[in-house]
Amino acid sequence: MDYAIAIEDFTRAYPDIEPLCRAHYAEMKARMEAEGMKIGEYKPRLNVYREATHLLCFVVRHEGDAIGYALIWITQDMHNSELISQEDTIYIRRDHRNGIGRKFTKHILAELKARGCVRAHVTI
Repeated sequence: MDYAIAIEDFTRAYPDIEPLCRAHYAEMKARMEAEGMKIGEYKPRLNVYREATHLLCFVVRHEGDAIGYALIWITQDMHNSELISQEDTIYIRRDHRNGIGRKFTKHILAELKARGCVRAHVTI
């Protein structure tokens, strides 16, 4: 399958990635609740994402349709001012979990390195 990975403007991309955001949240919520943690309903703070100047919105598309996304914050380390990044979220639609996630992650890391980031913090 052919996939296209690009950085897109969050506000423009959001209508396409919103179903993915909901699916991702539902998966995470189910996992956490299975462990006995109560998680609130899906209610993203869209104003924070729309106004952010230090957020990268990566989108994976297959035949034009968004099938994955990642939101990555870029900032400076408070101790030495080095450029660092923090993964906010990364998600691939279930029916496309066939290895594209690895390619997506490598693409993100290469982009961060090209931008001068010396560390990338990710969650599992």
